[in-house]
Amino acid sequence: MPFINDDFLLTTKAARELYHGYAENMPIIDYHCHLPPAEIAADQRWENIAQVWLGGDHYKWRQMRSNGIDERLITGDASWHDKFLAFAETMEVLLKNPLFDWSHLELARYFGVTDRLSRKTAEKIWKKCNAALAKPSFSAQGLMKKSNVKVVCTTDDPVDSLVHHIAIAKKPFGTKILPAWRSDKASKVEDLKAWNDWMDRLSKAAKMPVKTWDDFLEAMAKRHAFFAKCGCVISDYGVTEIFAEPYTEAEVRRIFKKARGGKALAPEEALKLKSAWLYEGLAADAKAGWAAQLHYCCLRNANTKMFKRLGPDTGFDCIGEWNVAESLARLFDRLEMNDALPRTILYSLNPKDNEMLATLMGSFQHGPEKGRMQLGAAWWFLDQKDGMRKQLEALGALGCLGNFVGMLTDSRSFLSYTRHEYFRRILCQMLGKEIEAGELPRDIPWIGSLVKGICYENANRYFFG
Repeated sequence: MPFINDDFLLTTKAARELYHGYAENMPIIDYHCHLPPAEIAADQRWENIAQVWLGGDHYKWRQMRSNGIDERLITGDASWHDKFLAFAETMEVLLKNPLFDWSHLELARYFGVTDRLSRKTAEKIWKKCNAALAKPSFSAQGLMKKSNVKVVCTTDDPVDSLVHHIAIAKKPFGTKILPAWRSDKASKVEDLKAWNDWMDRLSKAAKMPVKTWDDFLEAMAKRHAFFAKCGCVISDYGVTEIFAEPYTEAEVRRIFKKARGGKALAPEEALKLKSAWLYEGLAADAKAGWAAQLHYCCLRNANTKMFKRLGPDTGFDCIGEWNVAESLARLFDRLEMNDALPRTILYSLNPKDNEMLATLMGSFQHGPEKGRMQLGAAWWFLDQKDGMRKQLEALGALGCLGNFVGMLTDSRSFLSYTRHEYFRRILCQMLGKEIEAGELPRDIPWIGSLVKGICYENANRYFFG
């Protein structure tokens, strides 16, 4: 039997019934990813498997480095063929790493390849995948259709023109491509030149001067409205820690003016400005009826030498450790007191925070919305079997698992939709095992209906009413 088969990860009868009867054929809402809208609009095609697999995947780059592969064969000028061989060699030592499972799922689902990828099988797999990629259906849009993807939310800067989203909306192809608001650059005041350059871009996008804090809020409101007009229903904030320092409006106006004038801020000033940015952003999301995402606890660019050489998002980030319970509670409490707390999905890159987040969000739930506050899916380094199980267990023990909005890809690859399958199999295996052990009722139709909700229906309700 091949490694990837119909019952991959499903070891009980109940698990198989749940997956094949309820989860397997549900559509996908991929509400957080990093796919380039330009490539979707152009219906991107690829000449070979390495381009679509290795072109921007820092998950794979990290493990290739761990296997002693020279950087030339990772991000350098080596041929795509040689890079593919280097990854195939790395696969031989990747057992238990999620890349091993994901990669073989992708080979099986998209290319019909069930052989284990290794140096020995690499040439045969290279040729078979490349032949498939030459077919008309193997394009960016074609792969979304093949994966039964109904909605994709990309990650977009407030100053973006959204020209590609507009173009896609004029020529729909069956998958909705919506922008998601990611305003992090407005908070990165440590690099004053880059920050001021971004403010100049905001001024141009909003068609108004941005010299004061009030100008900034007005310009952001204009861009927020433009994103909403283009279908945006979700924001995303990628932060190291949660910013919730007390401040006054007078302080923020003074600090913003100082930074706009090119004068470096003291650490406490920067924190107040970041806190005001985060509060006002979330309040704007609530007013617009959007859901918000908070991603935190990533220690970025830990390797300065390689950051200078290759730039961000190239595989040199790691799990961070900040205690945020008090600041997160303070932020949410202030928003709630002002009726300005949006529906929010919380993600920590540190698994120690699962239970804390699950209990904190419970303090801010209320009707009539189900699951107003969400414990986000296992993210980045945690979207592997153990990380997913821990997130599901924490939510099940301390919240309402049946209201969970489910998985996302968080990926730059058009082949990553098998991560939804991976999650669904893990979910069904976990529930099925407990059914067989007598820890859950043997009521497959009822539990199956909850599985369908977690796989698709809850996200559809949460984001689109």
